[in-house]
Amino acid sequence: MNFNQDKPIFIQISEMLENQILDGLLKPEDQTPSTNDFQKVYQINPATARKGLNILVDEGILYKKRGMGMYVSEDAMEKIISKREREFFSTHIPELVKEINRLNIPVEKLIMELKKLQEEENDKSK
Repeated sequence: MNFNQDKPIFIQISEMLENQILDGLLKPEDQTPSTNDFQKVYQINPATARKGLNILVDEGILYKKRGMGMYVSEDAMEKIISKREREFFSTHIPELVKEINRLNIPVEKLIMELKKLQEEENDKSK
């Protein structure tokens, strides 16, 4: 993983783990990499990794087992989807609507293009 300069590394760590959960690479009750694992693989300060992991603990996506590490919670997927859906509708959609209005794109055309892109994306993942 190459970290970008646009957002803090600890946020990128939490997003990376969320993506791994959404993609099915980490399943409920799976143990996450440790802060030392992150330090070794990504050459980052373990405290930075801990901060990213603790965000997910605070959100109930991960939980700690004393002396054993952090694990994916049973309802992690649902929590991530719900969180990201709220972010999508409050952040991305308003910007999209502004641009649609600037370009005077009919809603019907937008829907048609979205469906086409979704089908293409679904075909790629098969």
